[in-house]
Amino acid sequence: MTDIRSPLPARIVQWLVRPGDRLQAGDLLLILEAMKMEHELHAPHAGTLGELFYAAGETVAEGDLLSHMAPLSHLEPASAAAAPASAALISASESSPLPIPTATATTPRADLHALLQRQAHTQDAQRPQAVAKRHALGLRTARENIADLTEPGSFMEYGALAVAAQRSRRSEADLIANTPADGMVTGIGSVNPAQCGPERSRTVVMAYDATVLAGTQGMRNHQKTDRMLGLALQQKLPVVLFAEGGGGRPGDVDMPIVAGLHVTTFASFARLNGQVPVVAVVAGRCFAGNAALAGCADVIIATRDSNLGMGGPAMVEGGGLGVFTPEQIGPASEQHANGVIDILVDDEAQAVAAARHYLSFFQGRASQWQAPDPLALRAVVPENRLRAYDTRTALSGLVDAGSLLLLRTGFGQGIHTVLARLEGRPVGLMANNPLHLGGAIDADAADKCARFMQLCNAHGLPIVSLVDTPGFMVGPDSERQAPVRHVSRLFVAAAHLRVPFFSVVLRKGYGLGAMAMCAGGFHAPLFTVAWPTGEFGAMGLEGAVRLGYKKELEAQPEGPARDALFEQLLQQQYSNGSAIHMATTLEIDAVIDPAHTRDWLLRGLEMQTEPPAVTGLSIDTW
Repeated sequence: MTDIRSPLPARIVQWLVRPGDRLQAGDLLLILEAMKMEHELHAPHAGTLGELFYAAGETVAEGDLLSHMAPLSHLEPASAAAAPASAALISASESSPLPIPTATATTPRADLHALLQRQAHTQDAQRPQAVAKRHALGLRTARENIADLTEPGSFMEYGALAVAAQRSRRSEADLIANTPADGMVTGIGSVNPAQCGPERSRTVVMAYDATVLAGTQGMRNHQKTDRMLGLALQQKLPVVLFAEGGGGRPGDVDMPIVAGLHVTTFASFARLNGQVPVVAVVAGRCFAGNAALAGCADVIIATRDSNLGMGGPAMVEGGGLGVFTPEQIGPASEQHANGVIDILVDDEAQAVAAARHYLSFFQGRASQWQAPDPLALRAVVPENRLRAYDTRTALSGLVDAGSLLLLRTGFGQGIHTVLARLEGRPVGLMANNPLHLGGAIDADAADKCARFMQLCNAHGLPIVSLVDTPGFMVGPDSERQAPVRHVSRLFVAAAHLRVPFFSVVLRKGYGLGAMAMCAGGFHAPLFTVAWPTGEFGAMGLEGAVRLGYKKELEAQPEGPARDALFEQLLQQQYSNGSAIHMATTLEIDAVIDPAHTRDWLLRGLEMQTEPPAVTGLSIDTW
C-alpha cells in the first residue's frame, strides 16, 4: 500500500478520480492550488485508488495523507460503507470541474491559436492590396528587403505586435490590419554567415514600412528603434537601416506630448558612429526624420529613382518656400553628385547586394579569393608622362577579383575611395584620379578622402594610397571653395590614424598634395614605394623650371632657343626627381616593379597587429 500525500501546503481544487479506480503510473489524480498556482499530482505507479480523505475546497498541509494506492496484485474489493463517504467527497469536486485541454501538436490550443492569428496580420500575405500597390511602383516591401538581406530563417523580429499609438481614434481591428509593427520592422538577423560564421554575421536590421502610414516615425516605432540601437551598441552589432519614409507622424494621439522633441532615437543612432558599421538604404521617398537618420550612417546606398531631403513637400510648402512634388526634392542624381549618396544603384535588389558587400569588409577575412594578373600593372601608366589614364585600372589590378567597392563616386572625383580585399583581408584604398584636374586635389576630393580615412580608422581597416598628383588645386577659383581648411583635413585625419598606412607612387608625387596622400609625409607610412614611372618635386616640374629659371629663360629670345633651354632644364629636373634618384637619397623606401606591388602590400599587411582598442573615434557625416 502506497501513501498519497500532499507535496506542499495547498487547497484541493479537484479530484479527477474515484476510490476503486484502476490507474496507470502517471495518471492525473488531483489538482492542488498554492499561491494562486495550480499543481498536478500523479499516480506514482499502477494500482487501485483507496479512500479519499479530503474533499475539493479543503486545505491540506505538506505531508497530509490524501489517499492510498494498492498495487494491482493486491486488489481488495471496496467496502460498501466507504462508498458513500467517498462519493460525497467526489461530488464536491464535481460542482466546479476544470476544463480538460484538448489541443494536440497539430491543433494549437486557444492562446497559441490567437498568437498565430495575430502574427499572421503582420505579414505581407495578409495585406495583398498594400503589397500590390508597392509592387506597382517597382518597389519591394520592408519584409521582402529584410528577407533578401538576411540568411533565410535567421531573422528574429522584435516588436512585431506593436500598432500605432492611435487607440483613442481608431479601433483595435483597424490598427491591427492597417498599422502592423507600427510601420517599422526591427530585429536581428545573419548577413553573410557563409563567409564569416554565424556569430560575426549578426546584424541589427530596421526597416521603415512605407505601406504603413507612409513609413512615418511613430511613437511606438521610436521605442522599437531605441531598443534595437541599444542592443547594437551593447553587443557591437552592425546596423542596416532601410530609411524610406516621411519623417515624424502627427497622428499618434495616445501619447500626452506636444512636439515630441524629447525622443532619444536620433541621439541613440548617432551614438553608434565609429562604434559599429552603420548602413542606410534608401529607395522611394526619404524625408525629414528618416533622412536625418540616413545622414548619420557611415554610407548611404540609394536607388536612382529615390528622393532624399531634410524636408518633404509639405514641410517646404509650410515654410512658405514654394510648392514642389516629391520628385523635385533631393533627387538621387543630385544627391550622388553632391556627396550625400555613397553608392548609387538601379534598384532595391542591387541596394541589398551592395549592403551585404559593404558589411562583408567588417566581418573578417575571407577564406577564398582570386588574385589578378600582376603583370597587367606594368601597362597601367602610359609611357608618355603627360598622358592621362584611369587609376581604377591600378586598383582593380591590385585587389582580389570581384572585391572592389567604390564609394562616393559622384563626388570629389579627384580621388577614388575604395573598399577591397588583398588575399581575403579587408583594406581601404584611395587613389588620385588624373582624369580629373590632372589628379590635383581640390576641396571636395580632400573632404572625401579625409572622411574615408576616418571610416577605415574607426573600423580597423589598413589603408593603401596610390599617388599620382601634381599637388593641391590652386588659383582664385579654387580658393573660393575654402581649400585652406578643406585640404588640411587630410593632414589632421592622417595624424590620428591607428591603422597601418602604405603608399605607392604610381607617377606624380608633387608638393603638399603628395605629402597629404602619404599620411602627412613620405616617411609617415609603414612604407612609401614608387613605380619606375614615379617623378617627384616640391611642385610641378614645368612650373618649377619656369619659376626657378625665369631669368635664364628670359635671357633667350622667344622661339626655338628658349624652348630648347626649357626642355633641357625640364629634363634635368625630371632626372633629379626620378623615382630611382629619390630612392638613392632615401626620401622613399624603394622603387619596385609594378608587378610586385601586391606582394609588397601583402608583406606589409603581415606586419599588422590588431589596432588598439580606442574609444571616442568618430566619422564625420560629411
